[in-house]
Amino acid sequence: MIWFRRINSLALLLCFCVVVLGAFVRLSDAGLGCPDWPGCYGHITVPDADHEVQAAEARFPDRPVEAHKAWKEMLHRYFASTLGLLIVALAAISLLRRKQGIPRVLPLVLVALVIFQGLLGMWTVTWLLKPLVVTGHLIGGMTTMALLLWLRLSVRPGPGARGPGPGDALPPKGLRTFAAVALVVLACQIFLGGWTSTNYAALACPDFPTCQLKMLPELDLKGAFTLWHGLGINYEYGVLDNRQRVTIHFTHRVGAVVVALLFSLLSLFLLLRGSGRWRRLGALVLAAVLLQLTIGIGIVMLHLPLGLATAHNAGAAILLLVTVALNFFARDAGRQNP
Repeated sequence: MIWFRRINSLALLLCFCVVVLGAFVRLSDAGLGCPDWPGCYGHITVPDADHEVQAAEARFPDRPVEAHKAWKEMLHRYFASTLGLLIVALAAISLLRRKQGIPRVLPLVLVALVIFQGLLGMWTVTWLLKPLVVTGHLIGGMTTMALLLWLRLSVRPGPGARGPGPGDALPPKGLRTFAAVALVVLACQIFLGGWTSTNYAALACPDFPTCQLKMLPELDLKGAFTLWHGLGINYEYGVLDNRQRVTIHFTHRVGAVVVALLFSLLSLFLLLRGSGRWRRLGALVLAAVLLQLTIGIGIVMLHLPLGLATAHNAGAAILLLVTVALNFFARDAGRQNP
């Protein structure tokens, strides 16, 4: 069990890094730094010798070698592959140690998910940064991270470690439903964030709090949220017109307002009606949502600096982790105190 916990913790930390590194690769326009998969111009590393570069550019004449972009992409692949191996190890331990209280289903679900993530990673390159695939890759990474946290919390050692026990303060009535709704709303907002990034709409509204100097700009919801545009199109730098990008950005802003209000209410609910651990979780929820809101506003005001944009993805991951932990403890406390 102790090795299972250690590998689980390492996988969770590595998954967070993979999510943030993936955002950095995407935001620095390095998603096609390696035009093939799983190698890079047919190599397991970025070609650097003159003859290797010449052969690579002869094979991919439309994609000259840009080492700084290619290394970003390959580092992301190395990290993701290592994460996959750790998840396979968790599944193997769960099958070999069935009588030690280790969950069996969730590690196997994670293996299936990481295999699908590998396919999405391949399609990201071979389908030329198709927004639906790239956004799905982000959602898959976030989901993997959330499930790894759930698994880690479910095997925590010690009395009362799996959430508040019978002697602890009970969760406020209705928390389980409130937390579940918050998780669903946050998942929708993460999708909108990914859709904004993959369609290069982050700067479609360069002003704040207005958008194109209007409180309600002209929108094209149908065009902005057409998920499938076909194959054989190079989606690098986007294919949508300005109105459609404005629609995506504005929708993401509306989602941010909804998330901020909902999570602020959730935090107040915990702070005012809860006690002990529930109040601490309420403070974490409030801190996480305020951090994310501040970063989001800063991105617009400072015109999308790479570091801040990457931090925005990290902030979304932190908010997701806090929300998943809250859902876990609310559910676990309900089981222990029916």
